[in-house]
Parts: sequence; C-alpha cells; structure tokens
Amino acid sequence: VRVSKRSPWDVQQIQALSERLEELRSVAQLKSEEVERLQEAKALLERRLASELKDADVSVGIDERGLVVRVLDRVLFGSGKAELRPEAKRVLENVARVFREQLRNDLVVIEGHTDNQPIQHSGWKDNRELSLARANAVLTYLVEQRGIEAGRLSAAGYGEDRPMESNATPEGREANRRVELVVRSGATDRPATTTSYAK
Repeated sequence: VRVSKRSPWDVQQIQALSERLEELRSVAQLKSEEVERLQEAKALLERRLASELKDADVSVGIDERGLVVRVLDRVLFGSGKAELRPEAKRVLENVARVFREQLRNDLVVIEGHTDNQPIQHSGWKDNRELSLARANAVLTYLVEQRGIEAGRLSAAGYGEDRPMESNATPEGREANRRVELVVRSGATDRPATTTSYAK
C-alpha cells in the first residue's frame, strides 16, 4: 500500500487556512454581538425620542456605517442658520444620554447635509459650508453642554452631495436637509487626527 505524505509546505498551508477559519468565525461572532449592541441602543433611542419619531422629525436606523440618528434641520436650526434652536436641545440631550451610557466608547461622526437650493441671503459661501457649520454646532453642544468626550466626535459637511430623496419636490428637499449622527460600527479606537471640534 502506497501512503502519500504531505509536504511541509502543504502542512503549513493547512495550518494557515485553519487559523484563518478560526479568525473568520471570531469576526462573525464579534459582528453579531456588535449588531445586537447597536440594536439595543437603537431601541432605547426610539423610546426616548418617541414623539419626534411620531412626527417624522427624527429617525433611527442601522446601516453599513453603524447606528444612525437622523434629525431634520427644521428641528435643529432656523432657515439658513447654524445656531441650535432651543427645542433642539431636548432631542440632543436624549441622544447624548445614550451616547454616554450605552455607547460610551464608540466614535461618532456628525454629518451635515442640505438640499440643492443655492445659498442666497444667509451669508454662507455654499451649502457645504453651511452643512459643516451645522455639524460643528451639534458637535460643540454635545461636548460643551452634554459632556461627550471631544476625542470621540468628528464633524463632516456634505452639502447637497448625498441626498436621500429627489430635490425635485419640496418633500424631497425637506428630507435632504438633515444632520446625521453616525455611531461607527466597531469603531472604538480614538482617531489619530484631531476632530473638527473648536470653541
């Protein structure tokens, strides 16, 4: 009877593949636990923001980026402005509470978005500048008034470049004028660069 022996290279490859399989199993389990954790935070946010969710001013979801809290600009700002309305603070207070307690180690990106209507009278250079100023206003409030660690937060302004709906209708433009607070899935390490936070 002829017995074939595996070469040392074959044995090494099998060992490497076996280790890779174990690694993939661990990653799959980690992702499952991560999704479950974000779903728990989502459910808590939905309870705390029930009235705003009912009015469609706020929505909470999970996508490929992580947990996303989407707030229409009419809740947060006056037309063409980047100063928070007094009534915006109740929404952000509830969001901040979950960020502090259930998601205390996660990184959060605050994204500003607008419709495609040109800036006319508000003094901003363009929609991108306005969207970034609004994202920074939310970031500054969360740090200065709600005690979120500045190193966890960053701000981005996308202007009209990432619409959710068509800008051809008033309803679509309203949906596109928003701020999104994105809890980055699996991102718990501090960024190497500084955030956009500035007093």
